[in-house]
Amino acid sequence: MAGQPRRTLPGERRGVLVVGHDRFPESDHALATAAQLARRLRGVVHVVHAISLDDHPINPDAHDWEQQASVVLAAQRRTVERLLVGIVSEWRYDVGRGDPAALLAAVAEADDALMIVVGTRGHGLSAGFGRLLDQSVSRRVTRRQGRPVLVVPHRESTIQRMTRVHC
Repeated sequence: MAGQPRRTLPGERRGVLVVGHDRFPESDHALATAAQLARRLRGVVHVVHAISLDDHPINPDAHDWEQQASVVLAAQRRTVERLLVGIVSEWRYDVGRGDPAALLAAVAEADDALMIVVGTRGHGLSAGFGRLLDQSVSRRVTRRQGRPVLVVPHRESTIQRMTRVHC
């Protein structure tokens, strides 16, 4: 019927978009982009977080080091939920240990994902130097995958470029 949203038929698979997410704002922007895309495709968002030292307090000798990390991880999941609720009808969230690019590739393979969505840390000397020392997750994912990878530019970088063009 014209004008009606297409419903998923029984037994029909919905396309999955696997999204890498961490505590940085660039990840929120990538997640919001993936959510909008999944909504348009009537797809599923599968969020993957690779636990890193950024999820833990600075002092590893703190008596409640793991407990503090658990609080941070729970807050991150609530952020993901806040960004997805009301936009996509189906989503999943997984946390794992290990190389983020490898985790994203494994989840995408298991889900037979349509694509992987990741953010980028932006531009400039410090971001470029960081990529030289430790290749970005977005670059490593594209090298590991045969499936499409959508790299969402950092929002501030996009806004800065638009401002320069219009000024």
